[in-house]
Amino acid sequence: MKTLFHKYLDASLILKITIGLILGIIVGLVFGKEAATVLAPFGDLLLRLLQFLIIPLILFTLIVGVNQTSITNLGRMGGKVFSYYVVTSALAIVVGILVSMVFKPGTGIQLKSSDAVDIPENPGAVHVLLHIVPDNIVQAFTEMNLLGMIFTAFAFGIAIASLRGSDKFKQTGDTVYTVIEGLNEATFRLMNVILQYVPIGIFAIMAKTVGTQGVHTLLSLGHVVMVLYIALIVHLGVYVLFMLISGISPLKFFSAARTPMLTSFVTQSSSGTLPLTLQAAQKLGLSKSLYSFSLPLGATVNMDGAAIRIAVSAVFAANAMGSPLSFTDMLQVVLVGTLASIGTAGVPGAGIIMIATVFSQIGLPMEAVGLLTAIDALVGMGCTSLNVTGDLVGTCIINQSEKKRSRDLSCIQESGH
Repeated sequence: MKTLFHKYLDASLILKITIGLILGIIVGLVFGKEAATVLAPFGDLLLRLLQFLIIPLILFTLIVGVNQTSITNLGRMGGKVFSYYVVTSALAIVVGILVSMVFKPGTGIQLKSSDAVDIPENPGAVHVLLHIVPDNIVQAFTEMNLLGMIFTAFAFGIAIASLRGSDKFKQTGDTVYTVIEGLNEATFRLMNVILQYVPIGIFAIMAKTVGTQGVHTLLSLGHVVMVLYIALIVHLGVYVLFMLISGISPLKFFSAARTPMLTSFVTQSSSGTLPLTLQAAQKLGLSKSLYSFSLPLGATVNMDGAAIRIAVSAVFAANAMGSPLSFTDMLQVVLVGTLASIGTAGVPGAGIIMIATVFSQIGLPMEAVGLLTAIDALVGMGCTSLNVTGDLVGTCIINQSEKKRSRDLSCIQESGH
C-alpha cells in the first residue's frame, strides 16, 4: 500500500489528471446520477481546497510583485493587460460569429414559451467599477470579491514599497516585506500538497457532471455544442498565432499551462483554478510583478470563452426564430457583448446575464436563453478553459514585450555611453 502511494506521488501530475478525467467520464456514463450523488463531496472538497488558497495567493503574491518593480512599470503593464483583455474579448466574439455563420446552429429548432428562464439582473459597469474599492476589507475577502482583493493587495503593496523606500521606516518596511515573502512561499508549499488531490477531485467532478447531464442533453443540442467547441478551437489557434508572432514557444507554453487548462475545464471556475494558473506562470518564468495582478484580474474580467458563447448563442437564437443576424446586428453583438463581458465581472451567473443582455439589446427571444441553460455545464467547461488559457497567453505576450523593452532601453543606454 505504501509503495502504491509513493508511485502515485511520483507519477506525472498531468498523467494523473488525464486518467482521472477519463475515469470520471466512464463512471458518469455507467452509473449516471448515482455516481453524481456519491462522488459529489470529493469534487466539492477539491473546489474548497483551491478556494482556500485564493486569498493568501492573491494577497501575498501581489504585494511581493508590487515590491519588485516601480509604480511606473506597473501602470504601463496594467494598461497593456487591460487593452489585451478588451481586444481579445471583441476578437473572440468575431470568431464565434464567423464560425456560427458557417455551421448555422439553431436552424430548424422551434422555440417554446416554456423554455423561458429567470434572468438575474445585470448590475452594470458602474456597479462593477465601484465594487473594485471595497467599503469593508474583511467583507471583500469573505465574499471573494477578486477585484476588491486585488485593490487591497495593491494598496498595501504600494504602502510597503513606500516604507522600504523611506529613510525613517526602511527597516520596518523590509521586515514586513520579508514576512509576507515568507508567507507567499509557504502558500506555494501548501499548494504543492493540494496538487496531489487534484486528480481525485477532477475524477469526482467529471463523474458528477456527466452523470447529471447525461448523453441525451448532449445529443439534443449537440449541434450547438459542436459549433461552440469548434469556435473555441479556432480561437485557441489565434492564441498560438499571437505566441508565434511574439516569439513564444507554444510547446513550452502548453507544457506549463496544461494543468490549469484541464482543471478549469472540469471545475468550470477561473477563480478556483487561479492557484494552478499562478503556478504555471511561475513555471514559465514570467515576471511576478506582472502575473501577480494580470492573472487575478483576468480571472474576473477576461472572458474570451464566454464571449464566444455569446456570439454562438446569438446566432443560434436568431436562426431558431427564422431571422438570421444582419451585419448591423453582428456589430451590435460585438460591441454589447464586449461591454457585457466586462460589466458582469465576478457576478454569479455571469454567463446567463451576458447572453440575456445581448439578446435584449438586439431583440432576440429570451426563450432561447432557457433552452441554452440545458447545456450550460457542457459549454461552460470549454469556455472556462479558454478563459484561463487567454489569461496566461496575454501575460506571456506582455511579459515578452516588457523584456524586449528592457533590452531596447539597455541598448540605448549603452550607445549613449
